[in-house]
Amino acid sequence: MIDKDLYDAIVIGGGPAGLTAAMYLARACYRVLVVEKEKFGGQITITAEVVNYPGATPQSGEELTAKMRKQAESFGAEFMLADVTELDFSNEVKVVKTSRGDLRALGILLATGAHPRQLGFEGEEEFKGHGVAYCATCDGEFYTGKEVFVVGGGFAAAEEAVFLTRYASHVTMLVREDDFTCAKEVADKARENKHITILTNTEVVSAKGDSVLRTLTYKNNKTGEIFNYEASDGDTFGIFVFAGYVPSTDLVKGIAQLNPQGYVITDESKQTTMTGLYAAGDVCIKPLRQVVTATGDGAIAATEMEKYLSKQREITGLSTTMPVKRASVHQEKSQSKASNNELLDEAMKQQLNAVFEKMTETLTLEMYLDEREVSQELQAYMQALSSLTDKLIIREGHGQVKERPYVQIRKANGEEAGFTFHGAPGGHEFTSFVLTLYNMASSGQPIDPSLKSTIESINKDVHMTIMVSLSCTMCPDLVVAAGRLASLNEHIHVDVYDLNHFTELKDKYHVMSVPCFIINDQQPAFGKKNVEQLTSLIMN
Repeated sequence: MIDKDLYDAIVIGGGPAGLTAAMYLARACYRVLVVEKEKFGGQITITAEVVNYPGATPQSGEELTAKMRKQAESFGAEFMLADVTELDFSNEVKVVKTSRGDLRALGILLATGAHPRQLGFEGEEEFKGHGVAYCATCDGEFYTGKEVFVVGGGFAAAEEAVFLTRYASHVTMLVREDDFTCAKEVADKARENKHITILTNTEVVSAKGDSVLRTLTYKNNKTGEIFNYEASDGDTFGIFVFAGYVPSTDLVKGIAQLNPQGYVITDESKQTTMTGLYAAGDVCIKPLRQVVTATGDGAIAATEMEKYLSKQREITGLSTTMPVKRASVHQEKSQSKASNNELLDEAMKQQLNAVFEKMTETLTLEMYLDEREVSQELQAYMQALSSLTDKLIIREGHGQVKERPYVQIRKANGEEAGFTFHGAPGGHEFTSFVLTLYNMASSGQPIDPSLKSTIESINKDVHMTIMVSLSCTMCPDLVVAAGRLASLNEHIHVDVYDLNHFTELKDKYHVMSVPCFIINDQQPAFGKKNVEQLTSLIMN
């Protein structure tokens, strides 16, 4: 019996391991869905240059994983952005509970990777977003002309220290060990950079300040000698922590066996101690955590999973719809590139059309422009979007308004929809803007009924100011969540600012990290949040 709502496999995590597994499974004619909560590509997307992936010329991690996704899509793999909240293995058909509703599958592959480790030094938690950061790509520009300390001696620390010299006046590396723990080639780039000082056997003791960092205390862990750094009068500095990663295995605690460090225990087939649950990539116990080993894990897990899925089809009597294979990725090369004058290539237009076809209401994108170049960018994006559908109408607003340029979403009746983007929604914010349009003009992304009822019951005015950077990989989740709230309740209004063009906000709130958000003029808060978390903050 064909079950149209059933997947053979659901892959949780859209990094190299998950993308590879999806490609193998789809190519073997299994229906597979990749669910990613943040950004497809995983941690490697923040790497500026991948030079050790066999057969590939040097390229960014984002470029490499974009090709992986496209290859998986060509074989029929499906993709969804959602936050997985719970797994249910009580029946032959497993249930994956997400922020967009429940999903069903015969088997599940965990490829959630790992997230940056916090060190726990005094001041680390207090100054998150005000001096302590974990993503150089996201936050590096906020430290232009300032002193920066990089904590760590591994691959990420060495690479990001070099990256940060683009902005910082000087970078000092605090390495706990006697030497770097990464490959010599990577470490040498940091050693040979005249803008980097390296202190080995050194650990952070504390970081202190007022609204931003003012002093740093660190020590030599062999001699015990204490050192103090103080920012010059009125200035601040940054601390970027790259001290390894913690496996993202909370989903399977109590379901599959983990080792004392939290990594998933698997057999040679990559199956965990829970039948039907496989794992691949950085969540697994392994001696080397690289893109090439992640893709290898994904391939092994997928091919071994095929045998399990075949048996499950027999046991349950269920089968899924065949994956829809697309034109060969090799044949698409000449068609996928946009002309020099276009923002959107053909592949992107197809994806957008699929979204716009589901919109039932018409929206007006009202632009307020100024003389800056970013206004031209904003106008170009809005024209590109509106050219694809009659559900989007663009017009230029007039009058004495501040904080230009911005685009304000209005409903068909002319009323404000509760969402305004200041700047041009490009980079990582393009997808979040499109999803917000979808949520405003349709039934929107699935949401738990009880949570939806709670949001709709809010009867007080709520204003959210969200500050982002277009290079930030964590910002889109927050923007989408806030936009979803605004789509469900007319009392909620959201203003999103690209801090690159509104530096006065950065200075006013001492913002040194993104995403940053403020609810009803309260204290700034930092970090990505989902719909449920934002709702809780508003209700409290």
